[in-house]
Amino acid sequence: MLEYASYALVLLALGAYVLLDGYDLGIGILSLFDRSDQRRKEYNELIATAWDANESWLILAGVALWAGLPGVYATVLPGVYLPLIVMLLALVLRGTAIELQSAAPGYRRGWGLVLGISSLVATVCQGLVVGGVLSGLPHRGGVFTGGTWDWLTPYSVLCALGMVAVHLLAGAAWLQDKTTGTAHERGGRLGRPLILAVAVAGPVLGFGLRLADPQHLRFDQPLRATLFGLAVAVAVVCAAIAWYGFGRRPDWRPFAAVAGTEAAGLLALVAATAPVVVPPDLTVHAAAGPHGSQLFLLIGVGGCIPVVLAYNIYAWWVFRGKFAQPPAPTEAVGPSDTAAAAEQAEQVEQAERLLPAAPAAGDGPWAAVAARRVLLTLLAVAVAAVSQDVFGGVRAWIGPVGVALFAMTALAGWIRSDRRSAAAGEFDLRAADK
Repeated sequence: MLEYASYALVLLALGAYVLLDGYDLGIGILSLFDRSDQRRKEYNELIATAWDANESWLILAGVALWAGLPGVYATVLPGVYLPLIVMLLALVLRGTAIELQSAAPGYRRGWGLVLGISSLVATVCQGLVVGGVLSGLPHRGGVFTGGTWDWLTPYSVLCALGMVAVHLLAGAAWLQDKTTGTAHERGGRLGRPLILAVAVAGPVLGFGLRLADPQHLRFDQPLRATLFGLAVAVAVVCAAIAWYGFGRRPDWRPFAAVAGTEAAGLLALVAATAPVVVPPDLTVHAAAGPHGSQLFLLIGVGGCIPVVLAYNIYAWWVFRGKFAQPPAPTEAVGPSDTAAAAEQAEQVEQAERLLPAAPAAGDGPWAAVAARRVLLTLLAVAVAAVSQDVFGGVRAWIGPVGVALFAMTALAGWIRSDRRSAAAGEFDLRAADK
């Protein structure tokens, strides 16, 4: 039963990623088709509030797949290596563009273009990966035996187009929920055409799956057919609620309905294909890892999920309500303003000359800092040792001398870095406030 718990953990992480990072990617793609620099800056600031937390679900999914279902990992990774690497590079460029755009005054069209293109590329690659896996990857004994381009099929191209439509729909719903003014109106206006696009893509991908998937989908089984029908019905109802909610209050209703549609679609896919994970015949049981690895996964990654959820919830709470980009100042600067600015600059310069010198490296409560660092390092070593003993079944510390040397080196580097920062005055908060 542990293998099915690992499978559920992978599905949870992937579903959370598609939902949360999906609206981020959708907003990034929408920015390519918006001519207003002010709205584009607003889109970027809206993404910057939580994009890093949203992408952490992708890391959790990868770790859960690697430890819980290594057979799937060994088959899928080499089979879709090219689109997967391109997707990761696009996500790196996208994160860079978001942060640099957010730190820059005004709007930088170059970084805005990088954001939009990288969001589109990442979305297309995600669809190609999903479609390539569902089309079937050649494997034997849990090892990929196909070629470099086996992931590129007509069905994977259709999945890429469908993924773009789904992310755009989530982005439009999030814009209506979180923005005001013209951005809010644009999100409500784009919602219904995007629902139509998703409504067309859903049946096409559903019927195309029976042609593309090399396994025989057994809809003649009553339980499978019932679960699949219920999931499809829930998706249709949620899509209807989203259709009604776009352009109407409350503004949160379309995004909640889109989230329900995506979750129901994922459950319908699982109901149609389980227990096969990689068509045509790699099942959950055949791809599962050893019992100890799965137990470690469920305790480790399962313990991380509440932390990631807490971070997401905290970020949503901090940035709750509507977001509005403040307009740039347009007032003319007169002689009195220039004189006031010069006087303020002179006061700042005098205050800097009067500031006390940065504390020496040996001043301050360094004994407490060093003790805290030592305790944290010893705690990390103890956790690693106990994990090896309990989950590895060795019952003896592996390489205690090497672990100790590594820990002491890390501790020395940690303390040295703190001393350099203190010597540079980075820890002198009172001076920084002045």
